[in-house]
Amino acid sequence: MADFVGKIVEILWSTPMIVFCLGVGLLFSIMTRFLQVRHIKEMVRLMLEGKSSAAGVSSFQALAISLSGRVGTGNIAGTATAIAFGGPGAVFWMWAIAFIGAGSAFVESTLAQIYKQKQDGEYRGGPAYYIEKGIGWKWYGIIFSVSALLAMSLLMPGIQSNSIAIGLENAFGINTYITATVLIILLAIIIFGGVKRIANVAQFIVPFMAAGYILLALVIIAMNIGELPEVISLIFRSAFGFDSAFGGIIGMAISWGVKRGIYSNEAGQGTGPHAAAAAEVSHPAKQGLVQAFSVYIDTLFVCSATAFMILFTGMYNTQAPDGSFIINNLQGVEAGPEYTQAAIESVLPGFGAGFVGIALFFFAFTTIMAYYYIAETNIAYLVRKRSSKVPMFILKLVLLGSVFYGAVKTANLAWALGDIGLGLMVWLNLIAIVILYKPAIRALKDYEAQKKQGLDPVFDPAKLGIKNADYWESDDHKNREKVS
Repeated sequence: MADFVGKIVEILWSTPMIVFCLGVGLLFSIMTRFLQVRHIKEMVRLMLEGKSSAAGVSSFQALAISLSGRVGTGNIAGTATAIAFGGPGAVFWMWAIAFIGAGSAFVESTLAQIYKQKQDGEYRGGPAYYIEKGIGWKWYGIIFSVSALLAMSLLMPGIQSNSIAIGLENAFGINTYITATVLIILLAIIIFGGVKRIANVAQFIVPFMAAGYILLALVIIAMNIGELPEVISLIFRSAFGFDSAFGGIIGMAISWGVKRGIYSNEAGQGTGPHAAAAAEVSHPAKQGLVQAFSVYIDTLFVCSATAFMILFTGMYNTQAPDGSFIINNLQGVEAGPEYTQAAIESVLPGFGAGFVGIALFFFAFTTIMAYYYIAETNIAYLVRKRSSKVPMFILKLVLLGSVFYGAVKTANLAWALGDIGLGLMVWLNLIAIVILYKPAIRALKDYEAQKKQGLDPVFDPAKLGIKNADYWESDDHKNREKVS
């Protein structure tokens, strides 16, 4: 069973996946005339603009929910692993995929806004919705929705809770059963409060945890400031094979940098659009731009913080494909959070293990919150007009059970099964947005045209020839626009 599952994972996450993600991101970057450069100022402005409503959350709250999913254990463990097997040059390729991936993030999140709908008094949307409404393939939307539901509710939450439990046990000696119990109590309080409570918690925790982590990285950089030119030079030399030590693994640098970058920032994976659809905005492109910026926050800021802490202190190993070590500064230490712990300990003795344990708690806990919201959205898609109370209650119990089980017992098979669920989501979503990208491009051009006229852009799908954008053509939306 384990071998069979492993082979499926290898197929789903093979080189074609990397090439496809890169190709799609580059295509959308070109088609949007590299909005990730042209509209940076606008992204920041929109991120802080807007208010929530009875049906939706603010742009910043939607950003916080999506960042909850993007910023997770991968920012600590994934970055370290990329350096361990791809060398310092992998960091450059993580930056590159974040830059290109911002184009994909814009398209998928704008589509989520265009094709969102109002269900049970709340905005709902995401890949399943825009697949059905935009392409007309309901069966395809159902396959995506089931894949997302299984991955987000049953298979992946336990992976995150396991990271929390191990991190706190290593740092403070806390029994995993105690951690598991506290986790499900805190999580239950939040998820039983609905999307509004998730958004309120996320908008507080996410900026706090990211800012604290980046601040510590800046302290370590400042204490080793003399190494700055060499570290930057090392990253670029290694990325292009010009460094004598790492020149032989340029292919590994690209492969690991791109894979970990994609896994971390999730651009094009179909996870971010669920939160993007919940935002209360006057034009879909607004939230598309905000979500494009979230890729920068995840990779350029948080992943870079991890990379710089590790590289500035030299607390890492890099392994060649044949198993030998190119760099072996940490004997007997496996690639992962331990690199970050060692980096912090080398500068601030007695602080590393505790800080990383706490960081893992916040990073992984908010990721579980995001998983729940994505799963809830797909339950809403599947049940439609039927009562969703019982399915939603069952979903909460399943997710809480998965969190508890993962915290107290390591399940290697769950990692592989989770990768299958997520891998299916990625393939299904990438294919969908390649077929359906045109409405997002039209929305961007419309937004830019209205901005040039000095207007606060509003969206009229009929004017742009976009069909099945039901919410934007509804009386509810039109009445809301008149009031605002």
